[in-house]
Amino acid sequence: MEQPYLSIVIPVYNEESNLVPLIERLYPVVKGTGKPFEIIFTNDGSRDRSLEILRRFVQDYPGAKVIEFNGNFGQHMAILAAFEMSRGEIVITMDADLQNPPEEIPRLVAEIEKGYDVVGTIRQKRQDTLFRRLASRVVNITTNKMTGMHMNDYGCMLRAYHRYVVDNINRCRETTTFIPALAQTFASNPAEIPVSHAERALGESKYSFYRLIRLNFDLMTGFSVVPLQLFALFGIITSLFSLAFALFLLVRRFIVGAEVEGVFTLFAILFFFIGIIILGIGIVGEYVGRIYQEVRKRPRFVVRKTYGFEE
Repeated sequence: MEQPYLSIVIPVYNEESNLVPLIERLYPVVKGTGKPFEIIFTNDGSRDRSLEILRRFVQDYPGAKVIEFNGNFGQHMAILAAFEMSRGEIVITMDADLQNPPEEIPRLVAEIEKGYDVVGTIRQKRQDTLFRRLASRVVNITTNKMTGMHMNDYGCMLRAYHRYVVDNINRCRETTTFIPALAQTFASNPAEIPVSHAERALGESKYSFYRLIRLNFDLMTGFSVVPLQLFALFGIITSLFSLAFALFLLVRRFIVGAEVEGVFTLFAILFFFIGIIILGIGIVGEYVGRIYQEVRKRPRFVVRKTYGFEE
């Protein structure tokens, strides 16, 4: 079989209503590039008819391939599994919900062929809810500050990677990661381009409020120790202020005498610092949890079966 030049990687989780419209738009676009290609779908433990539809794609669309997971391991693990089995010189990731139009793919290919090794995208006129837009903005700003990276839209999975960046990603064995940020650490000449964004027509988003919080913690703790350093710095500053405040109270005691009027203010200050301490313990726990996951050495994902790779 001809060596593919393009590898399109698509994680799938309960997207039965979007898959047929996706392939009907995606396949002509990829075929229109005139390059040999493969389209790799990873079924991430879908509970609907997604796998059945994907298996039909393998029969009806030459170049379509499917990786079937043994359970739900998450979007990024689904992409990593496809990365390991992809063979294209240019690898493009995208979601299955059609919010990122497949028609943008030739633009990504053109940017890689210009010499860029990672091409990210910035969603224009986003069709998400106000909450999703605000949450994404917080994640983007926070992550850039914490990691020192410079990406405008971490949440858009429509991205292109050169083969050597994918090979470097494949060498990493982290149990939790965020692929756009990980790729950025290996990129020597990254770029970003604006792309259009569509409203999700069918199905529902898989990113709940909790998942967005988890994403932010994964980004911060997976690529930087700045949260620990900031907390340590805050602890030092707080200790200095506490010492100064204690000296102030001691001097005031000798000058004014015993008093109890400020007891509630002291309680308020106490509760504030207790809250900060609990937050710090949570940050430390996040790092310890990541260490715990790494030392167990469990498989990052389990592939039950593959379709279309046999040739």
